[in-house]
Amino acid sequence: MSDFYDPSHQQLQDEFQSRPLADRLHKLIVKPFLDEEAQTFIKSRNNFYLSTVDAQGFPTVSHKGGDAGFVIIEDERTLLFPCFDGNGMWLSMGNINGQGKIGMLFLDAVNPHRVRVQGTAELVRDAEILSQWPEVGLAVRVAITNTWINCPRYIHPMQQVSPATHVPRNGVTTVEAEWKSIPQVEDVLPKPPHKVKE
Repeated sequence: MSDFYDPSHQQLQDEFQSRPLADRLHKLIVKPFLDEEAQTFIKSRNNFYLSTVDAQGFPTVSHKGGDAGFVIIEDERTLLFPCFDGNGMWLSMGNINGQGKIGMLFLDAVNPHRVRVQGTAELVRDAEILSQWPEVGLAVRVAITNTWINCPRYIHPMQQVSPATHVPRNGVTTVEAEWKSIPQVEDVLPKPPHKVKE
């Protein structure tokens, strides 16, 4: 049997009589790679949720957004995504730098569907790789451990109104985050060219 479930999972599966179902689902849907359907879905997404873990074992979940296709599939077992400008706390990227274990949730709230990815991530500073996105000084490469589709029944159908104006795009001046003009932080903002990142 795979080590996908640990004893704490199996204890609850036994308590709620779902161990046979859990084992069947593992066999049917959990894969160590992205099949063509999952690849197509991820390429169509303009955002995902990233879960990382800090040195004390506490999780951090963050939203990552860009234009559709900003997550690049190097191959069926490897993903790349950019680290766009952020708040300078470096929580997710620091967790990746320290621990490396991540989870990714790709969600379609217009036509409810989702794909989950687990893997080991590393920070990438290679200029050729970074050139695939504008205004990026750091990216993440994910070596996939497990992927699976997830039941969408609790996703509330939504509608996308417009793309975010803060996403870096080639040939377009990126709109600065409003919070960066708050007097309490203006004097400590990193200056270009060091201003890229999470």
